[in-house]
Amino acid sequence: MMSLMSTMRALTVRQHNGAVSRSLHLTAIMEAARKGTREKARKKKVKVEVKKVGFIPHNQRDKKINVQRADKHVDDSWKQIPKDNVYVGRYYRWPVYTVVEAIKCHRETHHPSMYNVTNAPLNVEIELNMQGEKATRFVDNFQRMAMIPHKFDHGEDRKIIVFTKGNDEIAEAREAGASLVGGVELIKDITNGELLLTDYQYIIAHPNILAELVALRGLMKRKFPNPKSETLGVNLAEMINKFSSGISYSAIKDEYQQNFGLIKTSVGPLSMNDQQLEENLRYLLKNVDSMRPRREGRFITRVLLKSPPSSEQLKIDPFLYVPELYDKGAEKVKTEAARDSSRDEDTTEKVVATSAN
Repeated sequence: MMSLMSTMRALTVRQHNGAVSRSLHLTAIMEAARKGTREKARKKKVKVEVKKVGFIPHNQRDKKINVQRADKHVDDSWKQIPKDNVYVGRYYRWPVYTVVEAIKCHRETHHPSMYNVTNAPLNVEIELNMQGEKATRFVDNFQRMAMIPHKFDHGEDRKIIVFTKGNDEIAEAREAGASLVGGVELIKDITNGELLLTDYQYIIAHPNILAELVALRGLMKRKFPNPKSETLGVNLAEMINKFSSGISYSAIKDEYQQNFGLIKTSVGPLSMNDQQLEENLRYLLKNVDSMRPRREGRFITRVLLKSPPSSEQLKIDPFLYVPELYDKGAEKVKTEAARDSSRDEDTTEKVVATSAN
């Protein structure tokens, strides 16, 4: 009787008139079902603990997060032109100066009565549209050396080593200002470890020593002289002059906006005359424009002239020195020159391969 009562309990429910009565039976199965329902209800009431996360640097955050970033290509052509000298800059177009006017403005701010830095460098910021020939392709980062007509102290220690044979070529390289010039004996010193190539930033060679120079190809790697990088040629004086006094610059794409590139370099100090600074800038812009992709539209989008410690930046028109849009006729000439260069490079590769065999 007791075991029966443990498995089934009766509950008598009487109505108000007492005439009718009925029993509700609660079994063990029904108890288990009620217990599961209660457990689910308890779990819903449990508070979710939120873990506090500290500051995460931008380069370590989740790449899937879409952050709305402003377009770095500045286009103010839709803004109105200011009618006087007093206006709110963000509502109007940037004024465009000539190079001479911009240099004059910087000299006024660097006068002894103001910043008192009369020999400050004239820096150039060149903004590029790195869009390639296809919409999904972009121009790779590049580093080049622009030859300029007027030398200035660039503040860099550039050591140049030259490999050549012949007394005339060695004398020419030394007169041009090479740090070290030599032939087969110089190659032996490097092979024996008596001389380190890492002490020299630039390596230049004459074609007459190319067969012997192949022994150092493994040590030089990408610095191995070739016509494409203009480190292999007959005119040693011109190459040495370019790498010793030229403008070294790098075009770097933005990390988040792949079609935006920026070049920061200097064309000389403010103590140089206007004509010299303008000619250096012209040669620099032409060198940058030589990397233009074969597509329509602009490659150089904006050029600003700055001079520290002033934060003033003056916009100039670069299309007075280089073409604004893509020119197919000029590209044909450029392609022919590239073919000639590639032929020279193929000849160099054949000579190197023959020497290696």
